[in-house]
Amino acid sequence: MSKQRAKIVPRARGEVVEVGIGSGLNLPFYDLSQVTKVWGLEPSAELRVKARAGAGEVALAVEFIDLPGEDIPLADHSVDTVLITYTLCTTPDVAQALAQMRRVLKPDAELLFCEHGRAPDEGVRRWQDRIDPFWGKFTGGCHLNRPIDEMIAAAGFRFETMETMYIPGPRAMNFNY
Repeated sequence: MSKQRAKIVPRARGEVVEVGIGSGLNLPFYDLSQVTKVWGLEPSAELRVKARAGAGEVALAVEFIDLPGEDIPLADHSVDTVLITYTLCTTPDVAQALAQMRRVLKPDAELLFCEHGRAPDEGVRRWQDRIDPFWGKFTGGCHLNRPIDEMIAAAGFRFETMETMYIPGPRAMNFNY
């Protein structure tokens, strides 16, 4: 997953909203010459503590917001980039969160994402569907079988590019968008 983060995070520009900043795993990957500020949304107090420690190790202005992606408290059309990495799998109301992301993005801004989800191969999808009802109970609510591309498109975003692949590990857990 670090390799996937390293592909996506450095593309962020200007003022960034990172939805689901978690423990701050993306912080070392930001291009400090391109990013002026990061608003880190994270509803988990425990993860925010870890992210604050990580933020202290990078020369980047980071402001933490104790809210989920469904409740972004920023003005309409106010940010240059929204970044989500391995977040939509646990987001309770994906449609609402994506609507909020779209609302805060400037007209010429960009949604950057790296997510895992529903695989294209029927056999792998069957396993995802079998495992999913139990998986979330042990992984903080993670869903293996969400069709990430369809969800993002349904929120009104268009794709300039999107790569998909299986990353190393069990295929049912590692199809990446």
